[in-house]
Amino acid sequence: MKPTALVAGNWKMNGLAASRSELEALAVLLKGGAKAACNVLICPPYTLISTFAEMNTDGIAVGAQDCHTGVSGAHTGDISAQMLRDAGAKYIIVGHSERRADHAESSSLVCEKACAVHSEGLRAIICVGETEAERDAGNTLAVVLEQLAISVPEEASPENTIIAYEPVWAIGTGRTPTVDDVAEVHTAIRQALEERFGAEGTGFAILYGGSVKPSNAKELMSAPNVNGALVGGASLKATDFNGIIDAYR
Repeated sequence: MKPTALVAGNWKMNGLAASRSELEALAVLLKGGAKAACNVLICPPYTLISTFAEMNTDGIAVGAQDCHTGVSGAHTGDISAQMLRDAGAKYIIVGHSERRADHAESSSLVCEKACAVHSEGLRAIICVGETEAERDAGNTLAVVLEQLAISVPEEASPENTIIAYEPVWAIGTGRTPTVDDVAEVHTAIRQALEERFGAEGTGFAILYGGSVKPSNAKELMSAPNVNGALVGGASLKATDFNGIIDAYR
């Protein structure tokens, strides 16, 4: 099974009501150019999910950036996967390095969140990645594969789960690992998925994230076992994001 490529935009804590103009502009660019051999996803802040979903923009799915493990309850400030599905989200990112670092989220908690996503019939994008200190110590593969083993639930499948490798030191810094470095980690992730899930392991999409931009997207997307991108800042502008999608045209 060959994974379907996905180019996903993570808007993080950016975007107001006026930002719908960027989604509209992206839709125009997608319709006006050659069809890209990938799915396209935008994960805006919670405040924009229902607005974007109601725009019913052909070819652009809408997702969320995180969720709580529970369905409902006394969890002030949190939001459940059920609520996000109700708002129109089709995907939910879990385990992003900024959540792991800023909110002390463990891989076990990430696994619980992924299960919550699956319980609502949505697709979980599970993030893994090493810090600069871990990389400098030569522990990249050990760290990434441990996160992968704990964060990915047993019921994961290519239909409900996508993996995103994001070296923490490359997120928003302008620094990117070499294509060979990316290929090494993605190949190790693929092998781990195949060992755990058998033949199904070949079908999981594995995204690369970390300072992806139009100028380096084609080279990065051509690396072995790279099946798309999880894009931060460059996804906020339709022209920049479309330039990354160009890698699949």
